[in-house]
This record gives sequence, structure tokens and C-alpha cells, in this order.
Amino acid sequence: MKLLIPMCCAFFLAQTTLVGQDTINTVPKKVYTTKALNNLKAPDIDGMLDDASWDIVEWTGDYIENQPDENTAPSYQTKFKIVYDKRFLYIGVRCYDAEPQNIVKRLSRRDGFEGDWVEFNIDSYHDKRTAFSFTITAAGVKGDEFISNNGEDWDGSWNPIWYVKTNVDTEGWTAELKIPLSQLKFGSGKEQVWGLQSTRRFFRAEERSLWQRKPIDTPGWVSEFGELHGLIGLEPQKQLEIQPYTVANRETFEAEDGNPFRDGDDNQITAGLDAKIGVTNDLTIDLTVNPDFGQVEADPSAIALDGFQIFFREQRPFFVENKNIFDYTVSNSQAGNTFGFDNVFYSRRIGRSPQGFPNTSDGDFVDQPENTPILGAAKFSGKTQDGWSIGVLESVTAKRYATIANGTDRRKEIVEPLTNYFVSRIQKDFNENNTFIGGIFTATNRDALTERVSFLHRAAYSGGLDFKHQWNERDWYLEGRFIWSHVLGSAEAIQNTQESITHLFQRVGADHVEVDPDKTSLTGSGGNLKIGKIGNGHWRFESGATWRSPELELNDIGFQRQADDIRHYTWVGYQTLKPDNSFRRVGINYNHWSVWDFGGNHNSLRFNTNTWQNWKNNWFSNIGFNYAPIQYSNFALRGGPRLRQSPEIGFFNSVGTDGRKKVRLNMFHNGRKATDNSYESYNIGFGVTYQPINALSFSARPSYNINNDQLQFVSNIDVNGDTRYLNGTIAQRTLSMSFRMNYNINPNLTIQYWGQPFISRGRYSDFKVVDNAEAARFEDRFSAYGGGQIQLNEGTYNVDENLDGVTDFSFGDPDFAFVQFRSNLVARWEYIPGSEIFLVWSQDLSRSGNPQDGLFQGLENTIFGNEKPQNIFLIKATYRFIL
Repeated sequence: MKLLIPMCCAFFLAQTTLVGQDTINTVPKKVYTTKALNNLKAPDIDGMLDDASWDIVEWTGDYIENQPDENTAPSYQTKFKIVYDKRFLYIGVRCYDAEPQNIVKRLSRRDGFEGDWVEFNIDSYHDKRTAFSFTITAAGVKGDEFISNNGEDWDGSWNPIWYVKTNVDTEGWTAELKIPLSQLKFGSGKEQVWGLQSTRRFFRAEERSLWQRKPIDTPGWVSEFGELHGLIGLEPQKQLEIQPYTVANRETFEAEDGNPFRDGDDNQITAGLDAKIGVTNDLTIDLTVNPDFGQVEADPSAIALDGFQIFFREQRPFFVENKNIFDYTVSNSQAGNTFGFDNVFYSRRIGRSPQGFPNTSDGDFVDQPENTPILGAAKFSGKTQDGWSIGVLESVTAKRYATIANGTDRRKEIVEPLTNYFVSRIQKDFNENNTFIGGIFTATNRDALTERVSFLHRAAYSGGLDFKHQWNERDWYLEGRFIWSHVLGSAEAIQNTQESITHLFQRVGADHVEVDPDKTSLTGSGGNLKIGKIGNGHWRFESGATWRSPELELNDIGFQRQADDIRHYTWVGYQTLKPDNSFRRVGINYNHWSVWDFGGNHNSLRFNTNTWQNWKNNWFSNIGFNYAPIQYSNFALRGGPRLRQSPEIGFFNSVGTDGRKKVRLNMFHNGRKATDNSYESYNIGFGVTYQPINALSFSARPSYNINNDQLQFVSNIDVNGDTRYLNGTIAQRTLSMSFRMNYNINPNLTIQYWGQPFISRGRYSDFKVVDNAEAARFEDRFSAYGGGQIQLNEGTYNVDENLDGVTDFSFGDPDFAFVQFRSNLVARWEYIPGSEIFLVWSQDLSRSGNPQDGLFQGLENTIFGNEKPQNIFLIKATYRFIL
């Protein structure tokens, strides 16, 4: 009932809005009719548009402005022609410009989308949900993306082979595109109709114009395309590509006296193979054997004190490509604050760092593997003409051992078992593509769990069903996702799961959960259900609920922060549709969230209002305010009782200058503060980018964070059968700066550098025990130790609670300083389409610093001191065979 009332109110509000605004006329579909070249010579791809083969078809144009002033004439017109033969689709395009000398030709890596560009989106399935996007800049840089979910997802990892050239002349600039039909997916019908859209970016005015008009308030993207006719007798192409690679790698690091595993360097040569096999024109198998990810940029530095895992995005090419088809986000919402990173499939679990550690003694040296090799992986994916989207992924990772040496003997202990990962995903479109239903199933199976890794699940399974129904020209939608999980293992493994930070069945006062030490399996469920209106007018809204049962466990192959959570959310937004004297666009939003656990405890109530602005001068800004009158945490005491947290106010704000300028600036800051001053945090950062010439850019992003909290968890300590929920006052400071340099010699030869120094330091004081966790006043929730009760002696705090001269318990000094420097220098040369050479230099220096040092002093002593970083030098060569 708590969830039903606000959802019904939101539904009524949106229905009222709909009735008042359902007056927009339907935009007519544009149609372009192409022709086959037959016996004519195909165009030479030189960007000149002077081939006779272009004369067999007519120009189409009449682009209409979409941004900033929708449904007005653009600054300059654009026109194009399309022809085809048995193997290729050819597009010739002219972008008029009265000042060709001012056409902006910025260079970038593939998918950079810098400067002036023109784009073609092709819905060759004509399913009105998915499309292939081809973008070409005036500088000749290619961009390509796979579009899914009717424009909600654009996958830039899709890198098909195609050909393009551009040219600047007195009328503007031109481009010729040659797209192999093998890179597209279409049916076998004799005469076909494809969806078609084209977008032009006129850089100097930061203007977008479209071939097929799409009003700003019309939901979806692919569903609004025009149509490409005249495709007769096309034969689906079966794709077969094989791409072997070889890598030579040298690693250097600081040698350790007496450690046989740290002698200062390591060298190796490896090889592997990637392949893409078209089973049909619709469905493709991707294979990889011993994949290499050496050129992948390192993860940014981060540290978390709440005990939960940190989400890092996937960057490995095999898993990034076509990732959208495997996506099953548990609870995405327009409102946010719904654990948006939680996903049934999180590909970074495959090839993760080994989870076990060997049993060692004093004097042992350990060679602990940093990652788990992927022996092989395969993906079967695609979409059929009759609306079935299919994705199947199978991967096997190797058994990994740690090697232990003590000077005389060596032994090995398993730290990661041989593991098989399986994911299957399916969706089916109905109702003229306005409705879909789908499902997902995952399986993780581990082989021969020895004593050292018996804490792992022997097997883990998860699955889900999802649907989305849209109506009233897709303005309205109802969407749901339902999930389940089932994990199996030893009693030790299942007890570890019950007591992990994600579940905490052992927490005090939670009568609806309890640890069962005899269990050998655990089954949970969850889901998300929402209704919304996204189109037709200024007003939009979404309202829904998401839940995770206490037993839900996805982390073997998925990502999940916490279980035992039910939350309701509502978002209402207003957007302008036309520019005025001050703004191009403005939006105003309202959000609220309310959270319960499965025991019926009301753990959170939060409100937010925010607004964003795109100014007339193309600056961007936003500002928002938060208020949380109710806050409790089931997790703050790591198994202790539910902790009341003080009401909170907060804000966020950012400003960014015009992104087209050679010097670009942005600034952001946010903060939050308890109304009783029991905690506060503030984060500020800014960025500057300088692009002196079209081929070169530099950027720097420094940030600084302050975190002061009088109830920061330290440890739970047993004292004669009673638990002390030990907390302290933390003063944490974090400083980092990322730096990038991009130099583009030409569209196919680029040099990139990224580096980030990072330091986070925390100092603890005023230790206390929480003994009345739900007290209304902050001061009543704990008892603080006085100066006579606690003493620091050589890195250990000794506590004498009753002042009888006897130490009741001790704990280590929790002060910390973590310092890290990571960098990548990558030179990439695509010497022929699809084949590349990489030269890579990576550095990593991660150390514990002195918590008593200042931040800059800590950086200087560690990063700029005498310690030697780990260096990796590698050269990687690939060659793509197209058969």
C-alpha cells in the first residue's frame, strides 16, 4: 500500500498531462529510393563525388534543424545519394558551407566525433529498435556505433570494416562511404525496406540538422527514422574474419633481496586468436583464444570506507563489443539512487584477480598471480528478422596457483579454481516493436574446490524475465524486470555469503533473517517495476519500485552491492522545447525515494530537486539540492544493530564552458552535511582542456575531497562475549589529478597518454562504542572513551574501560595513507582497416604512505621518491583476415 498510493497519483498526473498535450501532428515519413549499380563501375572512394555511377539516383536533402531550434531551417543544407551492388552499400554526401576555409577538421581516434561531421543510421532489420551508425568527420575520422533499445544505448565498441574519404572544396565538404553488406544484418526478402536517418553537425554554430525530422519531445530514436526503398535482390552476406595476434612483453620492477619472485624483471611472448564467424546474416559467433588485454587503460584509483565493492567499467575489447545485448541492469531508473550499477552479468568477474590466498609462515616468499587467464571465450549473438535478439556467452578461466618459496623448498597452493562462466540472453519484439519480453540465465561452475578455496561457491545460477510495453506513439511505457539467484557450496561458503557485507544475516535486531550454519544453498529474488511518460510535451515522469530479497546473491558473475532492500522512487521532469534569449535548453527535475528492508523498517526518505541549463553561448550548468529527513543503515556497523544516521542536507553544482573552444573549462563541487554536524563531506574538482591545433590536445582533471565523520566504523571486537561496535572520528582527505594527452598524426595513427597521481589519507580520533544505535540524539547513540581509558602504544590502542589498570581489549591504529600513480602511454597504428599495431608503456606505483604526512608531502615521498615503479613495455600486432 505504501508504494501503490504514490504510483497511482503519478499515473493520474501523467494521464492528465497527456490529455492536455496530445495535439502534436504526426511527422510524415521521408522515403529515399536507391538503385543497384548492376554493370556500372562502382564509385572510387576518394571523396570527390565525380563518378558516373552516382548519376543513376537523385539527390535527397531538405534537412531540418533539430538542435538548438527544432523544426527551423539549418544554417546550411546537406544532401546525399545511395547506391549499392552485390557486396557494398555506397553513400555520397555533400555538406554545403559558404565558408569552407572555416570548416573545423579536428583529428581524434576512431569514435572521437570532433569538429564537423555527418552521420548515417541504418535500421537494416527495420525493427524500429536497433540500427548501425556510421559517422565521418570532415577530417576523415570514422565513428561507428551499434544502436539498441530504440536509441537508449549506443555501443561505440562496435568496429566494423568500412571505407571512407572526405574532401573540402569551394561549396563545402563532401564524403564517400563504402559499407560492406557483411557488416550489416538484414533479411532475405527480395525487396526490402530499411530505416534511414542522417544527422549533420555544423560545428561553428553547434547545430544538429536531420534528414528525417524528429521533434524534441518525441520518444525514441530508431522508431522515428525515414525509409530507404529500392533494395532489390540483396543477398545476405556471411561474415568470416580471423584476427591472430602476438605480444612481446617486458616487465620491470623493484627487486627485493632474497625474494626469488622479485628479481627485477620478467619477459614473455604470447599469442592468441580472435575470430568472427557469420552463422547466418543475422547471427554471429565471436571467438577468442588466450585473449590479450595489455593495451587496456588502467582503472582509476579509488578507495572506499563503507565496506562495499567499487564498480569499475569494462574496458576489455572482447567483452565490450556487443555488450548491450547481454545487459540486464536490475533497477535502472530516471530517478537514480536505485543501485544503478547492479547487473545480473558483470563481465569483469571473468578473469578476475584470484580470490584465494596461500597459507604462509614467516620467511616465506609468495608469487601471487594478479589475474586469472581466460583460456577461451565465445559469444553467439545477433537479431533475427522476425524480432528475436539472442546472446550466448561461454568462457573458461584457468586454474591458478600461488607459488611459495622459503629458501630451500617450493610448493604450490591453488588460489583460483578452473571456472566455467555461461550467460544467455533473449528478447522478442511484438506489437509492431512497441512491446518486448525477454529473459536471461547465467551459470558459474567451479571445479575441484580444495580446502584453500572451499569458501567459494561450487556453483551459482541466476536468471530473470523482463518486459517493456509502450503505447500512445511510445509516449507511455510500463517496464518490469524480475530476477532470482541460487548459489550452492559448502556450509562454510554459504555461511560466508550470509555474513558478507552484502547480506549481514547476523546483524543484531534483524528478526527476519538469521545465519543458518548448516545451509549448503541460498535462493533469492528481486526486481524492478516502473511506469512512465517520456514524450509528447514539456512534462515527463517515472515512478516505480525495486526490491532485493535478503537472500539475493549475484556476485559470482554479476554485480550487487546489497540485499534486503525495497525502495520506491518517483521522478518528474520539465523540459523546454525551444530556445529563448538566454538558453538553448533548460530542464527542471524533482525526485524522491523511500527505502525499507524486508523486516518492515523504514530506513530512508530522501528528496531532491535540480535543474540543468544549456546556455545561449553553449555553456552548460546544473545545480541540485538534497534533503534526507530519515536515514538508518543496516550495514554501517557490519553486523551490529541498525544505526540511526542524522538528517542530511546536500547540494551539487557544475559549470562547463563551450566544448568547441580551444580552451575548455569545467568545474564541479558537491557536499553534504548532517543537520547536527555529526558528519560532513565536500568534493571539488575542475578540468581544463587545451587544444592548440586540430591534432593535439591536453587535459588535466584535479580533484580534492574532504570527509569528516564522527561515526566511522573501525571494528567489531569481542570482549568476554560482549561485542564492542568500535567507531571513531575520521578526518579523511583525498587528492588526485588525471592528465591526458592525445596526438593524432592522422586518423589511423595516434598517440595517447593518461596518468593519475592519487593519495587518500585518514586520521582517526575520539574513539567510541555504539551502545544505543537508534537513539534520536546523536550524542546518545554512543559512549566515548576518555583519555584515561585509551592509550596508543607503538601502533596499538589499549583500552581500559573500567580504569582498573587492566587492558580490556586492544586494536591496531586505523590511520592510513594510500598513495598510487598509474599511467599508460599507447601508440596505435591501424595500418590497414581492422589490423593494428600497439606500442604500450604502463606504470604502476602503489604504496602505503605515512598518515602523518601532508598530502603533497606524501605524494613527494612516495611517487617522486626513490621507489621504483612497476613498468610494463609491450608491442602487440594484429592482422585481420577477411575470408
